[in-house]
Amino acid sequence: MKFDPASLIYNDAGLIPAIAQDDATGEVLMMAWMNAAAIAQTLETGRVTYWSRSRQSFWIKGESSGHVQELVDLRLDCDRDCLLLRVRQTGPACHTNRRSCFYTSVQDGVEVELMAPMPG
Repeated sequence: MKFDPASLIYNDAGLIPAIAQDDATGEVLMMAWMNAAAIAQTLETGRVTYWSRSRQSFWIKGESSGHVQELVDLRLDCDRDCLLLRVRQTGPACHTNRRSCFYTSVQDGVEVELMAPMPG
């Protein structure tokens, strides 16, 4: 069956959550939003493209920072309302210069920082 981005379930803004996971390590790197056009562009180019809600424009991961995400595999969840992007990540995935956006843990009701920003 040929994949059609229109077959996915989007929110009222026409967006679907996309979780980026490091293909080599399985580490969850970040979550961002995509629309049908961003999905199509990602599949066409192999460079992960998100939709920036704040800028209302496409955001090609690493375009300005050099922290590129190359698509290895795009997976759909069972409800077709969330995506898993298996990627090759160059540099940090988080805008805070950390490897992952998920660097804060809540332990016994206290926030604990799990990783510092990468040098650079």
